[in-house]
Amino acid sequence: MTARRVALYMRVSTTAQDLAPQRLRLKEVAERAGWEVVQEYVETISGAKSSRPELDRMMADARRRRFDMVAAVDVSRLGRSLAGLAALFEEFRQIGCDLYLDREAVDTSTPAGRALLGMASVFAAFERDMTIERTKAGMAAARARGKRIGRPPASDAVVASIRALRAKGMAMDKISKELRCGKSLSMRVCQEFDRERQQEEHA
Repeated sequence: MTARRVALYMRVSTTAQDLAPQRLRLKEVAERAGWEVVQEYVETISGAKSSRPELDRMMADARRRRFDMVAAVDVSRLGRSLAGLAALFEEFRQIGCDLYLDREAVDTSTPAGRALLGMASVFAAFERDMTIERTKAGMAAARARGKRIGRPPASDAVVASIRALRAKGMAMDKISKELRCGKSLSMRVCQEFDRERQQEEHA
């Protein structure tokens, strides 16, 4: 029987932390299971970061089928947010690469391990929906207190200046740079001005 090709992923948040215990534990697990460790990915970076160089490199190698499984000492090594982890687990599933998490005793090469990751996706969706509901409730409460939500409206002077420059034929991007105003504001006012001009021409 061919040994499983396994990649080890190890991460710490600061240089004051030691990676050695993670490597030692994963090497022990691999030896006991008869896995062949073909690659190690090591980085010092916060798990809250959405982009991590070594994690990104590992996933790129997983897509190239350079190994059959990824092993980490626990799920927090891979990420901190439930939604982010669920997306990562789904990518593993689509790629066809298994995942082993030592502390949680999760092995997606088994039916039980696959079921646990499926539950993570459900909880991630629940977390996302709850976040949306809390945001909506917070905005409603703020409006009830008379607090304005979103950016303050542009002053009449700024709008007039945008319209004047547009009348001279200046491009939207150039207007935003000239007046140091937002591109979205410049675009909105210019489009309104252009529509008015077209209506006058066809009147």
